[in-house]
Amino acid sequence: MTIPPSIITLDGPAASGKSTIGRKLADELGYLFFDTGIMYRAVTWIALQHDMDLHDEEAITQMAQTAQIDIRPASKNDGRFCDVLLGDKDVTWDMRSSEVEASVSLVSAYAGVRKALSDKQRQIGLRGKVVMVGRDIGTVVLPEADLKIYLDASAEERAKRRYDEIIARGEKADYDEILKKMIERDHIDSTRAVAPLRPADDAVIINTDIPSAEQVFEQVLALCK
Repeated sequence: MTIPPSIITLDGPAASGKSTIGRKLADELGYLFFDTGIMYRAVTWIALQHDMDLHDEEAITQMAQTAQIDIRPASKNDGRFCDVLLGDKDVTWDMRSSEVEASVSLVSAYAGVRKALSDKQRQIGLRGKVVMVGRDIGTVVLPEADLKIYLDASAEERAKRRYDEIIARGEKADYDEILKKMIERDHIDSTRAVAPLRPADDAVIINTDIPSAEQVFEQVLALCK
């Protein structure tokens, strides 16, 4: 029997399918699913709640270093894959707001913020039996991962997925606005000086535009076996 890789990374742009595939893969293997983006969203949400200047890198970095962000198994069957708690407050869905979505790339580009959160992510990843999802996991956080996968898709397809996700929650959404922000976020993520979004040299790149999520999952699962 083939032993699956112990540390698996899934990188790629927003809404490329990382979370969907990562959750399913973790369930299949009995591994921990860890979407590192929730840490950056949590820091952004905290900053917005406290009316912090998002352009004050030093202040945001200090907050990221001291923020008590707790990630726990999902307590509700509402589509979440975990509970995100700040103290006793459940902010799991608050972090999916359009305001956080529009600001998270700015916050996550700060070197101090990335280092503070990357250190915590790395500690978790090195325990093994983990599927870790993000934008720089295979390149920065866990470059020694056993299997690195990079999922990609067009901005148009990813914007449609995000639009459908928001509508499914009963909220209003504007596809054109989502697409515009998606393109802006791609630019920020791929051109930032610290840990830019890119595939690791030894990553397997899979385009998710046309294949169904099930087909992509089967490709990924085959790589694990």
